[in-house]
Amino acid sequence: MDKAWARVSELRKSFGSVEVLKGVDLEFHRGEIHAFVGANGAGKSTFLGCLSGAIHPTSGVIAIGDEEMTALTPRLAIEKGIGIIYQHFQVVEGLTVADNIFLGSEIQRFGVVQRREQERQAHALLERLGVDIDAHQQLDRLSIGERQLVEIARALHIRPVLLVLDEPTAALSDREIEALHRVVQHLAHRENIAIVYVTHLLDEIEAIADKVTVLRDGAVVWTRPAAEVTPAIIAQAIAPSAELEQRRVARELAPAPQLRLEGYRCGYTGPIDLELGKGEVLGLYGLLGSGRTDLVETLAGARRCAGGRLLVEESPVSIRDSRQALDRGIALVASDRNEQSLFPTLSALDNLLMPHFDGVARRLSSQRPLFDRMAAALRLHPNRPDLASRRFSGGNAQKLVMGRWLIPELGIKVLLLDEPTQGVDIGARAEIYRLLGEFAAGGGAVLVASSDPAELVTLCERVLVLGQGRQIELIDRDITADRLVEAAHQSFSASLGSARPAPQPVHSQG
Repeated sequence: MDKAWARVSELRKSFGSVEVLKGVDLEFHRGEIHAFVGANGAGKSTFLGCLSGAIHPTSGVIAIGDEEMTALTPRLAIEKGIGIIYQHFQVVEGLTVADNIFLGSEIQRFGVVQRREQERQAHALLERLGVDIDAHQQLDRLSIGERQLVEIARALHIRPVLLVLDEPTAALSDREIEALHRVVQHLAHRENIAIVYVTHLLDEIEAIADKVTVLRDGAVVWTRPAAEVTPAIIAQAIAPSAELEQRRVARELAPAPQLRLEGYRCGYTGPIDLELGKGEVLGLYGLLGSGRTDLVETLAGARRCAGGRLLVEESPVSIRDSRQALDRGIALVASDRNEQSLFPTLSALDNLLMPHFDGVARRLSSQRPLFDRMAAALRLHPNRPDLASRRFSGGNAQKLVMGRWLIPELGIKVLLLDEPTQGVDIGARAEIYRLLGEFAAGGGAVLVASSDPAELVTLCERVLVLGQGRQIELIDRDITADRLVEAAHQSFSASLGSARPAPQPVHSQG
């Protein structure tokens, strides 16, 4: 094969004491579609950040052509011919297609934007992609798939030699995916561009990739020609059951469920029929857009229920907001603690008691004993009630957020968690798993939504697999990471034609 156009050697990146990239070696060749896969937390986003110049590696070499560098900046990455299309669109709805393509690099003469020339060049770029999109048209009139193609045209404007697409089909219909695949294959095989294609869909790899790399725990597992691997082989590399399978603690479940869903519908997800027993830890697994977050946020009152019945201890309940959910003993630990849960400048004590100043905390003559008791139970480090929450590590900050709902006086019966160990190191993960096990052992019910199959194998007696907002399969025996991965990918691929809109993030309690 021809000499690699771009390569990385011994690329490492640490955030504090956590090493995210552990000596990555990779090559990217012109004219080749290189699929890049790995579970959540494998280091894909950090690696892409190093390629784009948004993140500076701790050590290692990035070579472009014959030039070796220790780091890139966003401007230098563009100058060297690296274009990146992120999962979340970088386009502006209030502008035309042409304005979006040239946003930030407008064609000007004497300080005046040359709109006709921009429209002419935008039309040429779109024609080059083989798509029929009017460059004069407002972007908000386009479909999601058409907006994705506008993003690609925008990237082509910088004349890239290497083009990175990060989860480009996550929100597309099957027809739009086919159109995108044609464009990507044209760019690689006809225009000799090196393509890095990040995807969770294993079927996509069979359809489009020339080469596949699996990243796990910050290191490359292997790189192989796509023709030599199957979805099952890739799934096993992403989450090897032999390494990840752990013996779960058997718990006695009460005969009557703590929580029951009957034809339960959210704005995006459902109908769901499910029972969650006292003392049970049940998992929700699925890919981006599966409906995991939509379901747990609706149960917690952050979104409105769209139909069906919710029963707590066999009594029907109606929940319209988070306060009503808490009154029924249901609490949520949201996925993004920094945006949805923590108050970074407030103390650890204030963060722990924030939702309870009108209840448990108000009834106490002194709040310090409660903090000391919870800090000991949480094994919080440092045990400093006065320390601002931003000074705590990710794992200890997550303990603070979880600890809000583990105060026994609150009487929480159902604990919902969305990506509970996101941004948490391995040691702190074990502590969080311990807390969930203790809560369940005390008779609580736990529903964990996670994109990490290994986590659910470790924690759960049963796992519900969701795909595109639909209930796909309830796995209640022989739970393995590769089985979860395969079920989620198959269900996602089978349901792509529905093109359902993805749920929007909502700020919620906890």
